[in-house]
Amino acid sequence: MAIPRRRQHYNHFRGRRFFIRAISVVSAALLLLFLFLSLLAPSPVDKNDHLRHGRKDSWEDGTGNLDGIGEPKFLVPTTKGAADHHDLWTTRNSRFYYGCSNASSKFAKPEDITRPNRYLLVATSGGLNQQRTGITDAVVAARILNATLVIPMLDKKSFWKDSSNFSDIFNVDWFITHLAKDVKIIKELPLRRGQQWDPYRMRVPRKCNEKCYINRVLPVLNKKQAVQLNKFDYRLSNKLETDYQKLRCRVNYHALKFTNPIIRMGQKLVHRMRTRSKHFIALHLRFEPDMLAFSGCYYGGGDKERAELGKIRKRWKTLHISNPDKERRRGRCPLTPEEVGLMLRALGYGKDVHVYVASGEVYGGEETLAPLKALFPNFYSKDTLASKEELEPFTGFSSRMAALDFIVCDESDVFVTNNNGNMAKILAGRRRYLGHKPTIRPNAKKLYRLFLNRNNMTWEEFESKVRTFQRGFMGEPKEVRPGRGEFHENPSTCICEDTEAKAKAEAQPRKFGKDKVEQKEEPLGGLADSENVDDEPEWVEFEDDEDASDLRPKILPNGTAVDYEASLVEEPELDLLLSD
Repeated sequence: MAIPRRRQHYNHFRGRRFFIRAISVVSAALLLLFLFLSLLAPSPVDKNDHLRHGRKDSWEDGTGNLDGIGEPKFLVPTTKGAADHHDLWTTRNSRFYYGCSNASSKFAKPEDITRPNRYLLVATSGGLNQQRTGITDAVVAARILNATLVIPMLDKKSFWKDSSNFSDIFNVDWFITHLAKDVKIIKELPLRRGQQWDPYRMRVPRKCNEKCYINRVLPVLNKKQAVQLNKFDYRLSNKLETDYQKLRCRVNYHALKFTNPIIRMGQKLVHRMRTRSKHFIALHLRFEPDMLAFSGCYYGGGDKERAELGKIRKRWKTLHISNPDKERRRGRCPLTPEEVGLMLRALGYGKDVHVYVASGEVYGGEETLAPLKALFPNFYSKDTLASKEELEPFTGFSSRMAALDFIVCDESDVFVTNNNGNMAKILAGRRRYLGHKPTIRPNAKKLYRLFLNRNNMTWEEFESKVRTFQRGFMGEPKEVRPGRGEFHENPSTCICEDTEAKAKAEAQPRKFGKDKVEQKEEPLGGLADSENVDDEPEWVEFEDDEDASDLRPKILPNGTAVDYEASLVEEPELDLLLSD
């Protein structure tokens, strides 16, 4: 009996062991299968994937996060929107403010103060709008120094590599004549003893004020008689006495007039936009590879984007490696085309609105532009509005092409920018001076968090928050405190208020209808709350390392300290990619 029992026990043990081995084999097979599938699966979603190029969102195919019932939460309305709504195309109370830049009675005539044999030359830097700031400030610098100004030289060596002279872009005769009561201006430096005069070259620190010019430049000018200030951009203080500030406005908004061929072509583009729609938006879109590389921002393009932009960043040997998330939180990264489109739709501009886009090469090309075009199908540029033959005289000259965009953006009903670069600043100031036409600058610090979390909210919630965050960023009168920001962006000294007309209008009884609605509603553009007061957008400008130490003495290799002018030598220029 013992033998059969042992055999039975042995067979039972063998069965259990076989069963355990089978389970182990199956488990191992399943584990290998899981590992194999993991290798084939896509990489984990990047935390910045909400910005990934070409990403399909709720605006495109109705997809989006579900709210538990099965309906998309973030779904942009497909309706046209109130394209002709009054508040979308005008700024509140703008009729009570106007540009005022006439000189005071104390501002002496140039023939009474200009010293003989004292000539100032300037060599501007950057693209069209950075050069524009240099030209404007050069006139004021010449006035401070009581010198004769020679027509400024434009930058031909930087990234833009435009061979245009001043006379190719601006009307020289108009410039000289219009400023005749302010500064003596000549086209060329006269001969000296019958020979070509080689001026003494030097550079002044950034934000150099009146005292700085008197102490640093005037002694050299008296000695050399002709001085050329190189790399002349933002070399004059933001804050000057009133008459100098008003002179800035007379130069920038009246004396700087484009040549007739540029004006004619620009007006053609404006006319063609007007024939398509009663109103139109002009968008200055800065999203070029070089600019993104320098900014250090990241837009969810994965290893490919990091490699491509990282390669471009190597052009600047002294460029520090920045933290992309930190830069974006600080509002120093331009909005993506998709983000601009969502912002505009949330502000009330419908799908039927016509948009003119002033842009260079967009990083990611059509794939990056696709979301914006889906939100605003009526999408135009100078290349789609004009033929190659019409643009041929301007093609190959970046500043002349930029001038065409400048005219259309200036004439648009609403100007929008995704950045706070030079063109955005110049146009914002100009539009304030010439009637406070709506100028939308994104409150990038606040919008960043909103775009990051937009799929966790409904469209209505998103729309409400965008409107709240954009208060104070819509081009309304007095939305920026006087003296704050660059003077070219906020020329508060040159903007006057018709207090009598405003008081009379406010004293009139409100009528039912539209005025009654306006009384109830809080203005979108006005600085209605204090939460956005300190959210002025920041922007990284291209500067060389010398600028940071302009005001300090230079130290020679032997340890001797010398003044700035004595130590100045020409140094290689950095490409000024953010100038326009």
